[in-house]
Amino acid sequence: MIASSFTCVVRPEWIDNNGHMNMGYYVVVFDLATDEWMRVVGLDPAHRRVRAVTTFCLEAHVTYHREVREGDPLRFTTRLLGYDTKRIHYIHEMYHAGSGYLVATNELMSLHVSQETRRGAPMAPEVLERLGGLLASHERLPRPPQVGHVIGLGAPPTTR
Repeated sequence: MIASSFTCVVRPEWIDNNGHMNMGYYVVVFDLATDEWMRVVGLDPAHRRVRAVTTFCLEAHVTYHREVREGDPLRFTTRLLGYDTKRIHYIHEMYHAGSGYLVATNELMSLHVSQETRRGAPMAPEVLERLGGLLASHERLPRPPQVGHVIGLGAPPTTR
């Protein structure tokens, strides 16, 4: 089970001079998918308000695979890769909802934060329980090849 149902359509204002979605808007749309993901794990706006907590992004990595254009429908899946009492490691996969191809991925590490102290704080037991159930399900899925991807050119060329 992949725990997300976020969908959207590429908006005209997201298009750049190349006629496709600008790279900055990928992050914007992935952030919208994160909002849906947080609702799925129990960190919805009501929980955040009552408990005076939020989440901050500690690290994010985007990979781009195929372009999308204005009006293209997008579908997102999200899977949990790991968690502890304060952090959630997950990956979004963005697909073209009509053709089904992988458009991009966004691997993230989020920190659960007290709004009062602005520091990391443990998640509520019910959130941790939900994450445990999701992880048990998601660990059975093949790990996306983009997870843990390191940017670089590889070994430098040798000269002789």
